[in-house]
Amino acid sequence: MKPRFLSLLVALAVVLLGPHALLAQGYINQTEIEEVVNFEKTDLDLIPEVYYEYHVLASTRGNNVLARANLYHRLGDGDVEKGRRRARVVELINRRLVTQLSIGDTLVVPTEFDVDFRAYAPFPRYYPGGRSFDKLFVLDKTSQAWAAYEYGELERWGIVNTGDPTQYPTPNGRFNFNWKTEYRVSSLSPPNEPWEMYWVFNFHDARGIHIHQYPMPTGGPTSRGCVRLVDTDAEWIYNWADPWRTTTGTTGVGSRQGRILEQGTTVLVIGDDPEGDPQPFSFRNRYPVLERVQLPAHPFDVEPGTPQQEHFDRLRASR
Repeated sequence: MKPRFLSLLVALAVVLLGPHALLAQGYINQTEIEEVVNFEKTDLDLIPEVYYEYHVLASTRGNNVLARANLYHRLGDGDVEKGRRRARVVELINRRLVTQLSIGDTLVVPTEFDVDFRAYAPFPRYYPGGRSFDKLFVLDKTSQAWAAYEYGELERWGIVNTGDPTQYPTPNGRFNFNWKTEYRVSSLSPPNEPWEMYWVFNFHDARGIHIHQYPMPTGGPTSRGCVRLVDTDAEWIYNWADPWRTTTGTTGVGSRQGRILEQGTTVLVIGDDPEGDPQPFSFRNRYPVLERVQLPAHPFDVEPGTPQQEHFDRLRASR
């Protein structure tokens, strides 16, 4: 089953079972956010600086539906439909679904909409330490977010769910993308319940840890070690990042890989697992402040995550 077809099935389930059938469980509607994260890109220097404000869900009648309508009215400058579209940005940066909010809940609302999605990134737009890397992929567990850099310039970012730290933590360290496959069934699937993954890109071959598309909750770490992304982000990374090159090609898996001739795109896994949901903002008295990801001075400052990185580190040191 292709990822696009899966998205259509999810949308059909929402239609047949009710508009909140899946969203009520806390899952992001992946088809609706595609236009947000794929918004027209602009020059990094021309992306506006975004500030943030509070919005407390409220209604004079104490009704949740009316309170959400008030939010849409504010976000759309009086245009409710525009406000609904802009609410997708609010949900992504807050990691909370508007449909799950109640009277009195507080949301963080940006001062700018309809802009390049990189405007809301917790990652720096320029990474001096990464200037010598044609491509660099960063996972920050604290913010539950990822970033892609090209020669030190932020190319794209998005949100993730990493591994449940109590049982299946996603390991920290420096890795490389290895093999990839468009479709894969998880080896950890329960009997008669296949866990289907799309746009799979491995970065820890021995432990079988990948990034991939999967139904994505809005909360914090929850997977079995792998990194879950929304459909459009997983597909973009699948096509953007480079796999390893081995004596058997670029898609070798495990013992079938042959000898590694060239590593794939460098992957950094940094940060600490949040306790519960990630906290993207510091709540100050007057306004909220976006928590910024602190990148290492240089990618090679991050400890190697597997023998593969240690081997190639030795090769670089010997040159």
